[in-house]
Amino acid sequence: QVQLVESGGGLVQAGGSLRLSCAASGRTFSSYAMGWFRQAPGKEREFVASISWSGRSTYYADSVKGRFTISRDNAKNTVYLQMSSLKPEDTAVYYCAADVNFGTNSNPSPSGYDYWGQGTQVTVSS
Repeated sequence: QVQLVESGGGLVQAGGSLRLSCAASGRTFSSYAMGWFRQAPGKEREFVASISWSGRSTYYADSVKGRFTISRDNAKNTVYLQMSSLKPEDTAVYYCAADVNFGTNSNPSPSGYDYWGQGTQVTVSS
């Protein structure tokens, strides 16, 4: 079992920045891949970014590439999503997810992840 708790969401103006955190517990954090997804009202959950167990491999959706950065601190059992140059279309509930079966996951499908956090709301005003 893995428990994931997101934090850091909030309200920000367009062009601003936020950093999301996701604290994990329950299994050896440094052994599995982590991902961030988001879901806007009326839309399907979509892939944002993922990171391998070591942090050496990262993957991004085209819509956030160059603006968002995923990272992890295995000593703190935490994965981060640094979001910059935010746009109103980035407004969504952001979820972190764990793929405990593989050390890296470049597949953007949510079905490849085993555990999910409760989500944190990010609202970008224009």
